[in-house]
Amino acid sequence: MGLKTQMKDKTLLILAGGMGSRFGGLKQIEPIDDNGNFIIDYSIFDAIKSGFKKVVFVIKKENFEIFKNTVGNRVSKHIKVEYAFQELDSFIPKEKLNPNRTKPWGTAHAVLCAKDKIEGDFAIINADDFYGLEAFKTASNFIENNDSLKEYAIIAYQVGNTLTENGKVKRGVCQEKGGLLTNMTECNIEKVDGKILAYPLSKDEPFTLESTHPVSMNLLCFNSNFFTYLEKDFKAFFEQNVDSNTSECLIQDVMFHQVEDEGVKVFVTPTSSVWQGVTYKEDKEKVVNAIKKLVDNGNYPNPLWK
Repeated sequence: MGLKTQMKDKTLLILAGGMGSRFGGLKQIEPIDDNGNFIIDYSIFDAIKSGFKKVVFVIKKENFEIFKNTVGNRVSKHIKVEYAFQELDSFIPKEKLNPNRTKPWGTAHAVLCAKDKIEGDFAIINADDFYGLEAFKTASNFIENNDSLKEYAIIAYQVGNTLTENGKVKRGVCQEKGGLLTNMTECNIEKVDGKILAYPLSKDEPFTLESTHPVSMNLLCFNSNFFTYLEKDFKAFFEQNVDSNTSECLIQDVMFHQVEDEGVKVFVTPTSSVWQGVTYKEDKEKVVNAIKKLVDNGNYPNPLWK
C-alpha cells in the first residue's frame, strides 16, 4: 500500500434492509437517546468525523419513507445521502425468480443493489451495530493509504468486545497469517461460565475463543472494482440456487472467491473499539446507557445534530 497525498471521496454503505426478528421489529430505527437518534446516527456522525463524504442506505423499498423522514432527513444536512433498494428480483431475470421465494438473497446481494450509487472506495456497515469512532478512523486510514484494486480490509474486533449478556450473537471468526485473512467461520457466539464459545453455523464442533481473537462485524473496506466480480459471482450463485427458498449469497464468500480466483488480499486490520448493539430487546438499556456515558464524557455533542 502506498501513501496517497490527496484525500479520497469515501462512501459509507449501510445495510439496513433486514427486519430484527430477534429484537421484534425494525431495530435499525429504534431511538437510543433522548433526542430520538438511532444507532445509525452515531455511526454516520463518526464516519463524517473520519472523512467519509457520502452515505448510501440499502433498504427495502417499503421502508423508504420512514427512513427518509427520520434519519435520512437529519443526516442529509451534514453528508450526501442516497438510497438503494434491495428487491428480490434485483439483478435476477424476472422469469427465473422462484415465486415462493420471500427471503432476501443475502449480504452480497444487498451490496450489489448499491452498485450504481457508489464510485471509488467505500466501507460497509450494518445499520444496527454501534462501531465506535476508532473503528471508522481505522477504516478511513486503510482506504486512504491503499492504492491497490486488489486489497480489501476487515476491521476486526476483539471478540470479547462484541458480546451481549442476553444470548448468542453472530460473528465471523477470522483466521489470519501475516495480517492477511486465510479463513472466516460464521458462528453464533456466547459467553458461558467465563468461557467464550463459538458454534459454527455449518454445524461443525463448537470451539472456545480467547477474548482478543479477531472477529468480523461486517465493517469492510472495498473499492468499486469489487462490483465487477460481485455481479458475476452473484449470477453464478443464483444459477446454482434458483429454486431455493432460503440460500443466501454472503459478502465474505464473494471475498474469498476473489482471494482464490483473482489474487485479492484481505487485510485483518484490528480495532480496539467496543461494539454496542440491540440484538435482543434486553440489550437496549445497556446501549442507551453506554451512549449516554459517551455523550456525558464529551465524545458526542448533545444534541448530536446541531
